[in-house]
Parts: sequence; structure tokens; C-alpha cells
Amino acid sequence: MDKSKLSALLTACIMLSGCAASDDSSPLESNMDSESSSVTNTELSEKDSPDNGSAVSEVKYDNVSGCLPVIDIRTKKEGKGSLDFVTKPTARHVSESIASWQASYTIPPEPFYEECSITVSDAEHKLLLENADAEVKVRGNWTTAYNKKPLRIKFAEKHGMLGLGDGEEYKNWVLLAEYKDFSMLRNKTGLMLGSEILGSDGYYSSDSQLAEVRINGEYWDVYLLAEHQQAGKGRVDITKPEKDQTSTDIGYFIEYNDQYYSEDALERFRVNYHSNALLTPYDGKGGSGRTAHPFANGRKDIGFTIKSDIYSQEQHDTISKFANNAYNIMYEAAYNDKAFVMTDNYTDIVETTDLTPQQAVEKAVDVRSLVDSYIVAELTCDADIYLTSFFMDVDLGKDGSGKLTFEAPWDFDSALGNKDRCADGTGYYASNLITDVNGQGLDMSNPWLMVLQYEDWFREMIYDRWTEIYDNGTFDRVYEMISSESEKYEKAFELNYEKWDNIRNNGASNELCRAAAACKSEKEAADYLRSWLTSRVEFLNSEWHR
Repeated sequence: MDKSKLSALLTACIMLSGCAASDDSSPLESNMDSESSSVTNTELSEKDSPDNGSAVSEVKYDNVSGCLPVIDIRTKKEGKGSLDFVTKPTARHVSESIASWQASYTIPPEPFYEECSITVSDAEHKLLLENADAEVKVRGNWTTAYNKKPLRIKFAEKHGMLGLGDGEEYKNWVLLAEYKDFSMLRNKTGLMLGSEILGSDGYYSSDSQLAEVRINGEYWDVYLLAEHQQAGKGRVDITKPEKDQTSTDIGYFIEYNDQYYSEDALERFRVNYHSNALLTPYDGKGGSGRTAHPFANGRKDIGFTIKSDIYSQEQHDTISKFANNAYNIMYEAAYNDKAFVMTDNYTDIVETTDLTPQQAVEKAVDVRSLVDSYIVAELTCDADIYLTSFFMDVDLGKDGSGKLTFEAPWDFDSALGNKDRCADGTGYYASNLITDVNGQGLDMSNPWLMVLQYEDWFREMIYDRWTEIYDNGTFDRVYEMISSESEKYEKAFELNYEKWDNIRNNGASNELCRAAAACKSEKEAADYLRSWLTSRVEFLNSEWHR
């Protein structure tokens, strides 16, 4: 089979998987051209601080752009095989899928942690962190099948990284490769919109910062440093259980995830969506006579993975029952005009005449967070929310709200006009029933965003919130970020594409919409991103602004 056919097959497999975070070149191609970049080792020098006269370390790098912070990863292992942890692994479910259609494919190792030390400097090359012990591994799903892989950092001790998250210190951070997104700014844009919209209401959205990465002295190019999606103070701030605590009065952080079945039984569960009752998709035209299956694609259920710590079956059962019953309460309010509340132990729901249907929903769900999350998803035409990267939490601790909360938006490299859905910036997608972009005739849906869309009070909340967002200058700030970072980091982007060459020889460009695939430089891609977002904002503003 020739390489073009293999690339087409891989693209189809990616699209069928619904994971929009894939990269663009075949995993069968060589891992990288190690001679494509030559960088000397880090040098440390001392110079006087103008503030207090004390010595301040400065990191000097050759052959980097000089305009971005630098994250230097060095393995404790030396010599042959020291880079295997970042060049060879592929997520097991991804490699098994590839092997199912390509008989000669040899399944590579699963992602594994490598002991490393990490040094970080800012854009002026001032040393911020020196030789911090950490473990680093490849992270992600389909992105793991390609040459430039996203990474997870797990420090031995907590550290801040480039001032992200208000300078808070954590053990876990991620580096997103941005390989498929020619602008390298879609995740940055999506996360900024999350911070502007959800963050201004007190909900969590990851901070982020572009940086250049070196591994064992070799230039690995531009990544987006972001916060790891996790429960914890300053991130998804919910009640954390003590180790081995078995009581159920804790916080639960969960992800809507089509790969839930690969997790341990204690860390996954299913939702039955009011016995799989059909929904009416929201397309601005009353659904156009269609109905939507709560399970994405109508072919299998999408379960949940529990992302926070739990230690007992009782905790597992509690979050499973809570999520099921929260959805059932929303469904009863929207489709039967009835008010239901959960029993004290969350095992069931009972009808009540003491509350209106709206009040019943608001008792179980943080509706403001759902409105904000829907606006972000609709605004970005997020391609992942039908299958994965859609997060919720509930805090049943003493000081928790006890409501299902929607926050922590994630994974936008296939959103914002990069794929052939909403390519012209118009129409409804996030709560609609749409056909998969690969032309396979597979209907996609997210029941959590769809179930309340025909409630007048819910639509009114969307209009009010949108008007606040639009009028406070959110989009002007985002437009400025796109243009500013594209211009400011032009040299870094050029170095990135000299190494990986994905913008010139993109093996999966047929996965992208025509306008995105046609971009031949980062600037062209950033200009297209800004233009697309402007069109999208104009469309939604014409529909929603008061």
C-alpha cells in the first residue's frame, strides 16, 4: 500500500474516532530529521540585577528565536534510547486501531514516564527554574501517533511555570504540540475565550503560554504550555478527599469520554440519558423535523471517566447516580414540564410541586456554568465535545455547591474554522445534530448541551450572557491576541516549520477545511483564524445580542 493511501486511511480512522486532536503526518514516516536543527547546550552566566545588585542567572541559547520562553528537558538516561520516550510511544487504543487496518504495522510502546530534569527561562532568558526533577511522557490520543507529540510534565515537587495560573505551583503541566493547527493559536484562542467567559464568572479555564522546547539539547520547537486538567486549588477547585477516604462527601471531576471503557472499573461509569430518550436538536429552525440520539453517532454510548481521586465503590456509585439524575431532572423539565428533585442519597429522583421545572434544574445544575460552556462551544464550533474533552464536576463536600458544574474547556486545535464544519462561521453546531466532517454519514450530538435548548428561560440566559460578553470587549481582546502573537513570535514559528515542515507537507490536509489547508505560513493561518472568528462573532451577535 503506498504512503498516500496509508495517510488517507489514518485520516479516516481519526475522523471516525471523533478525536479532533489528531496530527497530520503518517505515524509510519520517520520520527524526525535529527539534523534539521542544531542547538548547542545550555550555558549559564551571571549578571548583576539592576534592582538589588544580587547575581541573577541568565540562560543563553543558540539557534532559538529569542522571542519566547524556553523549556529545557534533559533525561537522566544518556546516550542511545534517551529520546525513545518522546519519539516512539503511541496510545494503546490508537495503535491497536491502526494495526486493525494495516497488517504490517508494529504496535509501538505505550506512553511511559522518563526521569528528567527541567530548566525554564523567560523570554529575556532569565533563569526561572533550574534542574527541577520531573517525569515526562507523551500524552493525548490520536496526537500520539505523529512525530511531534504532546507531552505531560509531572514534577517531583510543585513548581510554578511562567506565571501561569496566577503563579500557583503544581506538579502537573502539559505541552501541546499544535501540529495540525497551522496558526498554532487555536488552543490559545479557545482557552483565552474560556478564561474571558467562564473565568469572569468564577469558573476554571486553563491558562496558557507559547514556549520553545529543547530535549537533550535538541531544539524541539514551539509548544503551548498549559495547565493540566485536574482537581485542585486554583484549578477545578472542589473538595479533595484524604488518601484512602471512602466517604462520599467529596468533589468529583469527570470527563465525557468515548474512551471511558479503557479506564479501571472504579474510574468510569455510564449515563442512561432518561432511558435513551430522543432529543430535538437546536438548529435555529425548530430542529427541522429531526431527532437526536443521546449517544454520539447513534452507534455506541459515551461514558464518563472520573478524573479526580476516589477510593471506594460508594464514591463511584455516588457520582454515577448524581450525573444520571441531574440529566433526568433536566430532561423532565424540558420535555415533560415537570419538576423533580434528587433523594438525599442521590439514588433516585422524585416529583415535586414545591418548585417550578426551572427551579428544579437550578437546584441540581449550575446553569450559569452550562450557559457559559455552551457559548464557548458554540462560538468555537468545537469539534471534540461530541465524544471527548467535555468536563463537568460536582462538589458534595461540606462547602461545595452540590450542583453539576460545567467548566475546564479543552482541546481546540480542530475548532475555530480548522475543520469543514461551520467553515463560513454561520449556523448552530454545539447543540445541533450534525454530520461528521469525514462524510461517513455519522450523526454527532452532545445531549448535555442539547437537552435544555428549547426552554425559553434557558435561551434568555444565553442572550443576556452573550450581550455582557460582547459589550465588555472580550472579542476585541482576543482578536488583538491573535494578531499580536502571530507577529511577535514570527521567528519562532518559522523555526518550528523548518523542523517539522507540517505546514508545507501536510499529509492529512483533507481533514481540514479548504481555507485552513490552503494556508502556507503561520501568518496566513493566523489571519484566517482571526477572520473566521470575526465572522462567527458577527453571526452569533446577530442572533443573540439584546
